[in-house]
Amino acid sequence: VQAQVESGGGSVQAGGSLRLSCLASIYTVSTYCMGWFRQAAGKERAGVAVIYIGGGSTYYADSVKGRFTISQDNAKNTLYLQMNSLKSEDTAIYYCAAARVAASGGIWYGGCDFDLWGQGTQVTVSS
Repeated sequence: VQAQVESGGGSVQAGGSLRLSCLASIYTVSTYCMGWFRQAAGKERAGVAVIYIGGGSTYYADSVKGRFTISQDNAKNTLYLQMNSLKSEDTAIYYCAAARVAASGGIWYGGCDFDLWGQGTQVTVSS
């Protein structure tokens, strides 16, 4: 099910920054995690960052710690991923995702079962 809309992707040189946005039209009381994933060409989809709705704590993949920041604006129902110091290996399609209580069969990451996905946005980093 694709109910979220990502934006903010594009092309940037190594060392640059981008901010991805995800308009989470399906923010509901059953959403307990929101996250960002990425899929590079020829590779499996991998978790990048998670924000836990209850307390606002976050979790990051080791490869992006210190460079990427996940945040949310509840009033705007929008999830963000600020990406700094981008590297060529960050090139991928980036997806936002939601984990909903009682849902199953999604992708597990950071202790959350992500079952709802956006359509993705391309990020290309040139060296």
